[in-house]
Amino acid sequence: MDFDANIDHLRLAFWNIILTAGPVLGVALAVGLMIGILQAATSINEATLSFVPKLGIVLTTMALMSGFMLGVMTDYFTYIFDAIATIR
Repeated sequence: MDFDANIDHLRLAFWNIILTAGPVLGVALAVGLMIGILQAATSINEATLSFVPKLGIVLTTMALMSGFMLGVMTDYFTYIFDAIATIR
């Protein structure tokens, strides 16, 4: 396996990480930002006020996106196992 093939495998791995983790992290970032702005505007500094809604929305996002994430990971691992099988 040459250097260019290794770079392509790493590029594909990083892209799959972004595809699987990106939606959940994006939703967590957006919810955290909205709650932070709400807490700053109302001067309410309660830790559970930011944790509980973020946890619920992130779990809901993971449940809704699980089919997509599983499909992306399945395609990636199928490609990787096929690439491993072709190595002599």
